Amino acid sequence: MSPRSVRDQAARVSDVKRLVDAARDVARNRGAIASELVAMTGLSPEGVDLAFEKHLELRPSDAEVASLVARAGDAPSVAVVLSANVFVGALRALAIARAASDDVIVRPSRREPVFARALVDAARALGDTGIRLDEAFEVASLERGEIHVYGRDETIDEVRKNARVRVRGHGSGMGVAWLSERAELESAARLLADDVVAFDQRGCLSPRVVMVEGDDARAEAFGEALHEALSRYDTLVPRGTIPADERPAAARYVDTMTYAGSAIVGAGHVVGVAPAGSAFVLPPSWRHVHVVPSSNAREAAAWLSPVARGVVTLGSNDLSAARALAGVVTTWARLAEIGRMQRPPLDGPVDLREF
Repeated sequence: MSPRSVRDQAARVSDVKRLVDAARDVARNRGAIASELVAMTGLSPEGVDLAFEKHLELRPSDAEVASLVARAGDAPSVAVVLSANVFVGALRALAIARAASDDVIVRPSRREPVFARALVDAARALGDTGIRLDEAFEVASLERGEIHVYGRDETIDEVRKNARVRVRGHGSGMGVAWLSERAELESAARLLADDVVAFDQRGCLSPRVVMVEGDDARAEAFGEALHEALSRYDTLVPRGTIPADERPAAARYVDTMTYAGSAIVGAGHVVGVAPAGSAFVLPPSWRHVHVVPSSNAREAAAWLSPVARGVVTLGSNDLSAARALAGVVTTWARLAEIGRMQRPPLDGPVDLREF
């Protein structure tokens, strides 16, 4: 099977839109898989519902789909190796693969295969014969085409060691927010809480760090406001159960911030507030947010620079200011308004870094 030509643009668009239709079918009938998703993902039932309601891209514009198709490239075959962190991310991953090829093999994550299985089944029920599941797929078996792998950097490296074809990796990452001096703190906190709560902060777009333009007092005020906003979610969308192997990191972060700044501990979240000039601290996921003051964007860029490679998205109340900041240290990062960091358009990979 040869790669499809540019003349097949309409067919590629149709393939992507059929996958979106399949995702709508899965969402409409999600009661059939909801309990399995709760068990597999560790999210609360409310967290699973939130993912379907607000973070599954079911209404992409024609322009967004055209952008995704243009970015997908061409391949005679694509094998997709999925991650478990953000279960609805399978739609984007499969759409990119399907836009690139008429022959797509899907290997779901062993830790969360439920949504991907349902999506492939729904697509095939709609007549898509170009996509199939192979949960036992071995990367060394693919003789032509390419492999799209989503997950930890170590997973990507391991796939590359064994693959005989091109590997396109989408690795670990995080979201960072920049609140300019114009941000109204309580409003910004409510919006950022929306971004933190989705998927219990385990995706590569999840904000883990918030840089607040201003002094220590302003950062502390934002930390308190974010604590209040997240406290409301503790009831509305409870955090799932932190896995046993990740609890020590959560405890260490609280201990670190208690000593080096302040730790505001809620029923299902932690907000750490660091003083100006402190070293970078990356909090764990599961609704842990690190807040730090910066006197200006230049200082923020310098502080972020050592870890900038890990930034996938930069959110802000002021996109022009964020654009200037990204231009210094994270030229590849997606820009988003706070409150929409976890809802990117279906226009291509969310991670625009090269692996």
